[in-house]
Amino acid sequence: MQLRENGVFAIDKPQYFTSFDVVAKLRGILGIRKIGHGGTLDPLATGVLPIFIGKATKAVDLVADSLKRYTVTVKIGIKTDTGDITGDITERSSVIPDEATLREVLSSFIGVGEQIPPMYSAIKVNGRHLYDIARSGAVVERNPRPIEILSINLLNYDQLQKEFKYEVYCSKGTYIRTLTEDIAFKLSTVATVFTLRRTQSGPFSEDDCLTFETITKYVNAGDRDFILPVESLFSSLKSYTLSDKQNYLFMNGVSFPVDCIKEDEVMLKILYKGKMIALGKTIEGNLKSVAKFV
Repeated sequence: MQLRENGVFAIDKPQYFTSFDVVAKLRGILGIRKIGHGGTLDPLATGVLPIFIGKATKAVDLVADSLKRYTVTVKIGIKTDTGDITGDITERSSVIPDEATLREVLSSFIGVGEQIPPMYSAIKVNGRHLYDIARSGAVVERNPRPIEILSINLLNYDQLQKEFKYEVYCSKGTYIRTLTEDIAFKLSTVATVFTLRRTQSGPFSEDDCLTFETITKYVNAGDRDFILPVESLFSSLKSYTLSDKQNYLFMNGVSFPVDCIKEDEVMLKILYKGKMIALGKTIEGNLKSVAKFV
């Protein structure tokens, strides 16, 4: 049975794999070249990594922009150059906060704010990844970026072991290593990420995730059902069905009025002959293409 060559699924990223490592391994398992991922995870991190194959890769940015949920274990009293336990220790502190203070500081981060990306990140400056610049021993100025923390909760605190675990639900672009260091700064101490797991990325939760081993078994058995159609990501969107004439215009990049949709800036599933072929958006009463999947 031939594998579906366009679609999506989520993998449970193993620790110490980069997101690119995951894509490279899946290319070998699936025998498909065009594969992308939604939302980079640090090598230390595990958890939900959305995977897109074939024409579904056009939806990568749409899912990467969605909300994320993480569980984080933190070691208090040390700070590293990478922001996690894999780095070299650069600072120590003997200040260990009490639980009430920790809870209060965590809750203070809820809301809209700004964050300066860490040097050890995949952002490019003048064509170079920040992590490459950091490995050369240099530091460059980074502009703050807007983020939003929707919720943040303390799950466990072992004051004797100087460790705590928290869960955070946040916007795209939130760096958990930086958030952890900012929390520590507000506690008048230092800290670093010990473990990090993404438990949700957009519509995918950790319960939806597959492993390399499971995917290999499916492929060897000729089972393609684990690859979901791209429309499964957008079940909550309203639909708009194109006529033959509208389909011709739409597929050739021509916008046209849609009188039945009164709201502006509305994202729509675009259907033609009963099949989802694209995403579109209403702009000043006209329908424009966002991503095409055919």
